[in-house]
Amino acid sequence: MFDIAIIGAGPAGASAAIFSAKAGKSTLVIDNDKGMTKRAWIENHYGVEEITGPDLIEIGKKQAQKFGAEIVNGSAVHLQKKEEGFEIQTENATYTAKHVILATGLALDLAEKTGIHTKPGTEPRIKTVLNTDQNGKTNIEGIWAAGTAAGVSVHTIITAGDGAKVAINIISELNGERYVDHDVLQSK
Repeated sequence: MFDIAIIGAGPAGASAAIFSAKAGKSTLVIDNDKGMTKRAWIENHYGVEEITGPDLIEIGKKQAQKFGAEIVNGSAVHLQKKEEGFEIQTENATYTAKHVILATGLALDLAEKTGIHTKPGTEPRIKTVLNTDQNGKTNIEGIWAAGTAAGVSVHTIITAGDGAKVAINIISELNGERYVDHDVLQSK
C-alpha cells in the first residue's frame, strides 16, 4: 500500500509527488499523458525563462522519480474507498493507497463517479471543478484534489504550487506535525 497515490502528472501532480517522495512517503503517480500542459508554451513560470509544456512535465516526472516516486502510465478508471485506504484500478493493474490526490486537470469523470462533490469553476472555459476546503480535502476523507481540478488558476506555476501545498498537508497529517522541506545551500 502506497502512502500517497496521485492521479495526474502535470504540474500539480508531479509537484505533489516531488514533495511526497522527498519526504520519504511511498508515492505512486498514475498518468495518462493527456493533460492540457502537453499543449502549452510557458514563459511565465518563475525560475524558467521558457519551456514547452511536454518538457516541463518530463522534468517534473524525473524530479519525482529521483526521490523515489513510482510513475505508471495509464488511466485510473475506478477509485473506491476500502476498509483501509483506497483501491485504484487502471486498465491493467490495481493499486492501494492511504491517501489519493486527484490532479486530473479538466478530467473530472473519475472523481464524479467516486462521489466527489463539484462546484462551478471560475476560470474561463472551466465549467466545473472539485469542491475542496482550503487544504485540498474533498468530501471523502482521504481523497484530496490539487491544481486545475481543484479550481485554482490553470497557470502552471499556480497549479504546481497547489500540488505542493496539498502534498505538504497530507505529509503533515501522516506525520502528526507540520511538515516543512527546506534544503540549505552547502558552503564550499
